[in-house]
Amino acid sequence: MSKMVLQRVFRAVIMGPPGSGKGTVSGRIIKTFGLTHISSGDILRNNINAKTELGLLMKACIDQGQLLPDDVMARLILNDLRTLGNTSWLLDGFPRTILQAEALDNAYSVDSRLSSRWTHTASGRVYNIDFNPPKVPGLDDVTGEPLVQRDDDTPHTVTRRLKAYENQTEPVLEYYRSKGVLETFSGTETNQIWPHIESFLHRKLSIHSKKVA
Repeated sequence: MSKMVLQRVFRAVIMGPPGSGKGTVSGRIIKTFGLTHISSGDILRNNINAKTELGLLMKACIDQGQLLPDDVMARLILNDLRTLGNTSWLLDGFPRTILQAEALDNAYSVDSRLSSRWTHTASGRVYNIDFNPPKVPGLDDVTGEPLVQRDDDTPHTVTRRLKAYENQTEPVLEYYRSKGVLETFSGTETNQIWPHIESFLHRKLSIHSKKVA
């Protein structure tokens, strides 16, 4: 018998509209790669049922028909993530806003990801050394021109660029896209999308099989 062994800690957010097969894909990722599944909805329900301080605050907001405050939602999720220590996980249902995305980044090394980002100035193409590196280090894939690191690659600047968007989900996708850490998969069926997702994760995670008893 063998199991997948990750060569580094891997933490990811999965996003998709209702009916996109996100739940099915999440299940396959967890089963294939051994990640811990974190559901923001489960965390919220567990805290409400346990009547924790944050859970009671969230319940009051829900009962009054109010939007859940970003800072409280972030505290709720991050408190749960911190209990996992140095574990690889797949986060579902969070973040939903730019402020939540910033809170997650601040807790999990946004600086290192930004320092891995390189841009082709003329076209705006973004590369990330860890997730989508250029074919030739330091050079744009299309033109072969040198890549640069922007002086203003900071969470504050990224947020300002996305303020024009009113839709809730698209700004978050754009937030991660602008850092070069967003990977998108399109298709009409889960079985059509899954091989591409599985292949991508195998490449990025440097996985090997380990014999276990």
